Amino acid sequence: MKYTWPKFKLCRREQTNLFGSAKYDIKKRRSLPWQSGTGVARYSEYGKLLRNKQSLKRSYLLSEKQFATIVKDKSQKYAKNHDISHDIALFQFLESRLDVTILRSGLANSIMQARQMVNHGHLLLNGVKHNIPSTFVKVGDVITVREKLQASPLYAQAWSDKNISVPSWLKIDKSKFSIEVLAKPTLGEVHVGPDLLKVIEFYARA
Repeated sequence: MKYTWPKFKLCRREQTNLFGSAKYDIKKRRSLPWQSGTGVARYSEYGKLLRNKQSLKRSYLLSEKQFATIVKDKSQKYAKNHDISHDIALFQFLESRLDVTILRSGLANSIMQARQMVNHGHLLLNGVKHNIPSTFVKVGDVITVREKLQASPLYAQAWSDKNISVPSWLKIDKSKFSIEVLAKPTLGEVHVGPDLLKVIEFYARA
């Protein structure tokens, strides 16, 4: 399933800015998509868990199938086999997707733009053209902008903002237009908003 809703409507539905950009600031319109007033929705305990799960899933622009697979299958098995907590494993899988890596590096301004860069074949993964946003990157992987695109308006000013904050598990080389994965993502270094443990609890109840 792909999201066909306007992104601002998704933010209104979850009552939070899912994508960081000022254009998705829900203060402009706090009502839920189907409401005309400004009343605050009241949820049951299950409803709160559902909304928390939906917020996390939608902030990464994942389908329910993709998200459930990461939560219930990949991260759960990895946590068990590597003796780490399920929430840490879940965070690592979510943050290790190629499109999210591009976003965290600061090369893209939003998850939508990062995904577009990958889909359009603008990037190389370890020297090979790659266009699958859902690919999980590994420690040692290097992502580079294709040489012929480095002078384009989209990339020429990449990383020009001196205040950009790049997480410690990534290393950017502005001269080479490259991003190197140095380590596994560290929980707590990037603010994801929704409670990861409650996401896990939601699927445990289902």
